[in-house]
Amino acid sequence: MLTPEFVEREYNNRALVPRHPEYFARWQRDSDFVRSTLPSKLDVPYGPDARHRIDLFPAAGSRRTLVFIHGGYWRTLDKSMFSWLAAAWVAAGVNVAMPNYRFSPGASLEAIVDDVLAATNWLFANGPSHGIPVDEVVISGHSAGGHLTAAVFAAPRDELRFDIGRIAGGVPISGLFDFAPLRLFSFNADFKLDEAAVSRLNLFDKRPTIPAPIVAAAGAAESSEFQRQTRLLAESWQPQVKSLLLLPGLDHFSVVDAFAERGQPLYEATLALFG
Repeated sequence: MLTPEFVEREYNNRALVPRHPEYFARWQRDSDFVRSTLPSKLDVPYGPDARHRIDLFPAAGSRRTLVFIHGGYWRTLDKSMFSWLAAAWVAAGVNVAMPNYRFSPGASLEAIVDDVLAATNWLFANGPSHGIPVDEVVISGHSAGGHLTAAVFAAPRDELRFDIGRIAGGVPISGLFDFAPLRLFSFNADFKLDEAAVSRLNLFDKRPTIPAPIVAAAGAAESSEFQRQTRLLAESWQPQVKSLLLLPGLDHFSVVDAFAERGQPLYEATLALFG
């Protein structure tokens, strides 16, 4: 049986990686440079809220697009901290789109899922007019963004206002797909999850409506629960999950670095999803 003490230890990634401020500082510094040098359209609105904004980084002549949904436990961080990822993917000939979304507790986790669905629908309808083709799209995300990636894949078909055949793949990284433990986590003061909300948010017991292949990944140096969460999705969504990557030596933050590094299994498996 899970205890609050176990859940607090297993799910508090900043406490588990004391040097996380070093990652954040480097990511922000590198992102500031990328945002000032790489061709882009920043803070394009996809909805009415101030956080309904998306950053677009075109790769000249490419028909392939990567969506990256940032993490932060649905409570913090910003797409602007992850612009540095765009440099590697644009260099590989892949357009990049990075949406923001509203935060808990101002928005429920279900409302945040709705935000990401709205951003995805907007991208398919409007991306080409902003230089971002949507012929082949891979949806990816880290941590809370890993959950939101899988949530798009499991969304009811009538909420997806685009040709699902254009989704080439999905890459949920270090995501959360079983929400029951979060009821015991201190952050539930913001999430306000009850048993009914957990049932609605859980993804491991639902089937994806988008049939594209999925690469599920986490760091092998992450907590046992974060590794379990990724294994659970990979097992539950077979045979659609084509790769389960538990990456040696990588923690909850260094796994993001591996997503943009040529030769790393996570980068190569993501690139291979494009035709």
